[in-house]
Amino acid sequence: MLSRIAESLYWIGRYVERADDTGRILDSHVHGRLYGLDPEGVDAGCRRLLSVMGADGPTDRMLGVADVMETLGYSSEQPTSAAGSLLAARESARGVREVISAEMWECLNATSLRLPGERSLARRRGPDGFLAFIRRRTALFAGYVDSTMSRDDGWKFLVLGRSLERVDMTARLLSAEVRWGAPSAAWVLLLRSCGGYEAYLRSHRGRLTPDGVVQFLVLDRLFPRSLLHALAEAEQVLATLEPESDRSAVVGRAHRIVGAARATLAYSEPRALTEELPAKLKDVQRAMTAAHDAVADRFFRQALPVEWSAEALS
Repeated sequence: MLSRIAESLYWIGRYVERADDTGRILDSHVHGRLYGLDPEGVDAGCRRLLSVMGADGPTDRMLGVADVMETLGYSSEQPTSAAGSLLAARESARGVREVISAEMWECLNATSLRLPGERSLARRRGPDGFLAFIRRRTALFAGYVDSTMSRDDGWKFLVLGRSLERVDMTARLLSAEVRWGAPSAAWVLLLRSCGGYEAYLRSHRGRLTPDGVVQFLVLDRLFPRSLLHALAEAEQVLATLEPESDRSAVVGRAHRIVGAARATLAYSEPRALTEELPAKLKDVQRAMTAAHDAVADRFFRQALPVEWSAEALS
């Protein structure tokens, strides 16, 4: 597979997952403000969320939910926004239409065409409809990926991008939403923002505790948005893209970084996880940045062609 195609598929996976997770984080943030669950106040809470998501807000005035939605939801230029991520995914898909299904391309293309109208409607009526639109379209695309793509290298690169982005965004979501000593409603919103509220209740028999929620989103091996599950999925894909030899344990740098991050979480002490969570989340995010660089160096970035000097040619 050409590195150009592999890179485009990798970024499609990342961009669509980023749009989905950003929409979920915004939905949790909006409803948290609505129910008054943030003790910091609106301005401080908005600035903290923007900081966690790698965006900046104006410093000359107080910030509100509308400012956060403009930056992280509606903006076409902001790379971390939901709309900007979907537009970037569409541009990446346009160059690899020969290796993705027609349904995948039509989903991204139709979504990008509908974004201006959905954005305009949301500015008049509120963000709920826009955020629901983002979740529906990203879920539709994920369904097309699973049902229409062959499990070849192209699918593996797309899943790899999706998994690395999911780890990073789940870590950001935990950083943005975890409140020590918060009311139970805040933990419900956190689980709903990950799409895991019902799954958590079934696995924990309806008992909602802060430690239980943290362990579920970090260590659960069966929930697809947990850090451990997404890391294991990325590690499995890297193992097939660059398999190790029969006898040597040497693996690629990206595989080694992801595997080390997964092992660190897998062998964490569950009872101490909540206290150590901020430091562990920072370590996970640093590992995902390093893993992305390693993947790019190994599979995408090509060396410049050799240029012969005049003396060598003479």
